[in-house]
Amino acid sequence: MNNHIYGNTPCFLGAKNITADPSFHEVDAIVYGVPWEGAVTWGDYTGCELGPKVMRLTSGRYSGYLPELDHINVFEHMKLGDIGDVDVVPSDVDETMKRITNFTSKLWKSGKFLIGLGGDHGITFPIVRALSEEGKKVGIIHFDAHYDNLPSHNGDQYARCSPFARLYEQENVRNESIIHTGIHGPRNLPEAGRNAQDAGAVTVTINDIRNHNDLKQLARELYAMAGKDVDCVYLTICSDVLDFAFNPGGPVDGNGLTSYELLTLVHEISKQGIIGMDFVEVYPQQDTNQNSAHFVSTVILYALAGVIASQKGNLK
Repeated sequence: MNNHIYGNTPCFLGAKNITADPSFHEVDAIVYGVPWEGAVTWGDYTGCELGPKVMRLTSGRYSGYLPELDHINVFEHMKLGDIGDVDVVPSDVDETMKRITNFTSKLWKSGKFLIGLGGDHGITFPIVRALSEEGKKVGIIHFDAHYDNLPSHNGDQYARCSPFARLYEQENVRNESIIHTGIHGPRNLPEAGRNAQDAGAVTVTINDIRNHNDLKQLARELYAMAGKDVDCVYLTICSDVLDFAFNPGGPVDGNGLTSYELLTLVHEISKQGIIGMDFVEVYPQQDTNQNSAHFVSTVILYALAGVIASQKGNLK
């Protein structure tokens, strides 16, 4: 089987192509794309449905070797499979949400580590819904500049600004184990903070992160909060948790995390034991050099290195 998903688009990070014959028993982690963008855009700032394709294209430049992390070669310890994209329906939001849930439900049943490439942040709700419908009690660590918990946008209850409003309502998601992390900036509305508080979710602002003197310890604290009274912890990352200096292909938000801060937190959280993750809101049309799409490969490799450490019991 060739190593392309479609056209000239390679499998992510050289993964095995499992689209035609999903041999889950031969892989340890599964990558899938969700090329979805709903109607909530600002001006001409659009195009994140192209994220999965460009993340795959840029990933072709990377190995699994991380010399700064004790010289680990991720792919000596973990086999990656790419199962392609969810067949979204651009004109039908409700149908697309159902398709994302149905698609990921089959993947969750495999017991493999899942990696979703977005797409806008609306995709996280149907992904986690599928996990919770498997009977898992779920905690979530949510890296983002914004809460994404507004009830709807112009009647669209699955908009990118609303996934956590839906997750607050999900029976097997423990609201007190939803950790909104890196929240900052005036593109949040006042009611967003109140919605999180009313739901019982935890807010960790950018200043809370900056005022903590130990990122590794902070990661353990975040995981402890997310992991309390749940069966598993899911990680979701919106690109705009990064400062726009580190995220030219993401929403324009200043005062965010540096690339080092995000990588460190993701790696240390993953070492504690997460079940899967997604990375959303990369806008290739805004980014001449595709720096943001390139960086996703590194974030995911850092997460996988943490997962490997967790599986081997090497948590130092």
